[in-house]
Amino acid sequence: MKKPLCDILFASEKRKQVLLLLQDGAKEMQFLLRSLHTTRQALLPQMKILEEHSLVARNKDTYELTTIGKLIVDQMLPLLNIISTFDIDIDYWGTRDLEFIPPHLYTRLHELGPSPVVASIPPMNVCEPSKQAVENAKVSTQQVSVTTFLFPVFPSVLEDLRKQGVKLQLIVSTELYAKIKEEQRGHVKDLLMSELNKVYLYPKKMGFVSFGYNDFSFTMRILNKEGYYDHKYITFNSPSALIWAKELFEYYLKDSIPITEI
Repeated sequence: MKKPLCDILFASEKRKQVLLLLQDGAKEMQFLLRSLHTTRQALLPQMKILEEHSLVARNKDTYELTTIGKLIVDQMLPLLNIISTFDIDIDYWGTRDLEFIPPHLYTRLHELGPSPVVASIPPMNVCEPSKQAVENAKVSTQQVSVTTFLFPVFPSVLEDLRKQGVKLQLIVSTELYAKIKEEQRGHVKDLLMSELNKVYLYPKKMGFVSFGYNDFSFTMRILNKEGYYDHKYITFNSPSALIWAKELFEYYLKDSIPITEI
């Protein structure tokens, strides 16, 4: 009696890795052995199981996915990617309010890719931006941000970005816009109105603290399910995450109002 396909796919790490290695074409056994750091004696029983379940076909010492195998692997990858994303810190993801993500992007969370970094901000640094994020922004062509707050050092960071020729696109909440006009008009007016910068007002409620991206990384500060910010943020560096971030920004941009004076 044959095993259920779910067992074939996920009960063995070697079988799973073989299927992923074969996704882009046929591979010789020697390639599989090197890639998996294993021996022929250890791998052959797993290859036999894949063949018996019509997922892999063999021609002499070369293996490739069958039509069924290709279909399954294509569908398996998004699941593995989303598991990898959540698995880095399931306690973090499980306590976040993700309602701010539009449905068409929520179903594509797997595109954020593997190995995100969840960081907790030490109490003494809660009023400071991430040094790495600032350095990345300075050597990027652009910095794109949607936010409900600004760090106290925002004017100096903005000036540094201007000197480096970095283009800024900034969407602010109605509460933050009112605060800027009342408390920081003199400090940021000229900087925000620079020809390099485009500033917008988002008139609706923002159900998050902030998110932003540059040429190298995408960072989100997300509220927990109780509506509070616990000084944790998550960063992604994959190319697909930057594309996802751009679409998230465009989603908020379409309902935003350009600010032409402060």
